[in-house]
Amino acid sequence: MKILVIGGVASGTKAATKLKRENRKDEVTILTMSKDISYAGCGLPYYIGNIIKDREQLIVNTPKSFSTLTGVNVLTETEVIAVHSDEKTVEAINLNTKEISTYSYDKLIIATGAKPIKPCFDGIDLNGVFVLRTPDDAVAIRKSLETGNIKRAVVVGGGFIGLEVAENLSNQNVKVSVIDMAEHILPGFDPEIAEYVENHLADKGIMTFTGTKLEAIIGDGKVEKVQTDKRKMKADAVILSIGIKANTEFLKDSGIELMPNKTIQVNEYLQTNIEDIFAIGDCACVTNRITKSKAWSPMGSSANMEGRVTAKNINNKKTAYPGVLGTGIAKLPELNVGKTGLSEEAATNQGYDPITVISVVDDKAHYYPDSSFFIIKMIADKTTHKFLGIQVLGKGAVDKIVDIAVTALTLDATLEDLENMDLAYAPPFSTAIHPFTNAVNILLNKINGDFSTIAPAAYQKGECSDYKIIDASLNPSIQSAEYIDLTKVNGEVEGFNKEDKLLLVCSKGKRAYLLQNRLKFYGYTNTLVLEGGLTFNHIE
Repeated sequence: MKILVIGGVASGTKAATKLKRENRKDEVTILTMSKDISYAGCGLPYYIGNIIKDREQLIVNTPKSFSTLTGVNVLTETEVIAVHSDEKTVEAINLNTKEISTYSYDKLIIATGAKPIKPCFDGIDLNGVFVLRTPDDAVAIRKSLETGNIKRAVVVGGGFIGLEVAENLSNQNVKVSVIDMAEHILPGFDPEIAEYVENHLADKGIMTFTGTKLEAIIGDGKVEKVQTDKRKMKADAVILSIGIKANTEFLKDSGIELMPNKTIQVNEYLQTNIEDIFAIGDCACVTNRITKSKAWSPMGSSANMEGRVTAKNINNKKTAYPGVLGTGIAKLPELNVGKTGLSEEAATNQGYDPITVISVVDDKAHYYPDSSFFIIKMIADKTTHKFLGIQVLGKGAVDKIVDIAVTALTLDATLEDLENMDLAYAPPFSTAIHPFTNAVNILLNKINGDFSTIAPAAYQKGECSDYKIIDASLNPSIQSAEYIDLTKVNGEVEGFNKEDKLLLVCSKGKRAYLLQNRLKFYGYTNTLVLEGGLTFNHIE
């Protein structure tokens, strides 16, 4: 069988190698525009930050080594310009000779990926304006840094890549600002979580300007300033991380159905509307595993899985791709961020009745060196207790929390299913009750009425402004609040009526919960605990 793969990098090369393993007789050819067939796109910010020292470390395989290793025929610097599905051929141009050739196929895999959005406005072509998608882009940015002429940089876009670039620039002693049109950075996270990260970045010297639109880049031959809808900002470099769009322009008149965002629509077997044509990776629109609705999730992880599934389907091992969860993780200055599943907002929009809790839990035994905490926002359906999603922040291994959550979502678990999992414990790694399980228990306590709380977002909106703040910390920590020592509450508390509205606040929330438990026992009926305590909230 003759199989053409358009595109390399993650999904294309994965599909090609799996095809040859499935059936050595398959004649597999990759056509790719790039000189590099396979590179570590997610490692590019760390090359800029000089954590990855050499460009060659980013190159997973050269065309020659890949062909030798797999038996796949590779044609680089070859751009496909048309697909003729009725004839089962594609037209491609050699970017060096400009010669146009025709290639036939029995099966076609489109893995053309996506490219950075580079809007048209004044100054976009000045020296010092960069995008980041390929190793050559990263090399150009680092070379510019090494001249010593970049003292200030503006990163446009507050998604994972933009923030990773910001961190690595900051580590090179560049003063970095991030601007984003959205109300908050970190799309897919709930607002209060994103706001916490914005404040943390500011503490680390990276200023974020949200709700801010870039209008022009100003300079005489090179970047000197950026013009936003609010102000001008000095800059020696601008890195555009506004987003990406699928490389599908060449499919015009091909008969292949595209989504409104120009990604390729595929079914559960990653087939397009044309039987022998498949689409995978950043150019394809798959489904959300929870909601079954269409979802575009351009990630290297899902691209690799889609490549494997497609190869199996072509070789008659019918395999459905179940979809994506929106899982993501990023390393920021002294803070790692991760998420999977539905946010509170997305859960509401999908018709669930979400209930959430923000908890601050130890990431390992508190007495172990370098122990810290996780801030976890957990989302479930209030009626069915179906687990829906998680967002987590912390200095430590947030990936383990996210990965447990992914497993739970994949198995369609309820909170009760997750309550007593036998997870790994030793002081260097975890707590006796795992931090994920801790968060599950806290949310179940809230659902069952054993833990009465107010969420940080509701507190910020003033929804408990008629409550009296009570400092429940180990030691007095809130100057404006009355202090109650949990250990001395063994009956009625002098100076408080049992109907008084009391907002209990401590460092993380645990001690306030314990105080609430005692106060309830002694007849106090109107207490709330501020979720996340002083770790997550700011109280004067």
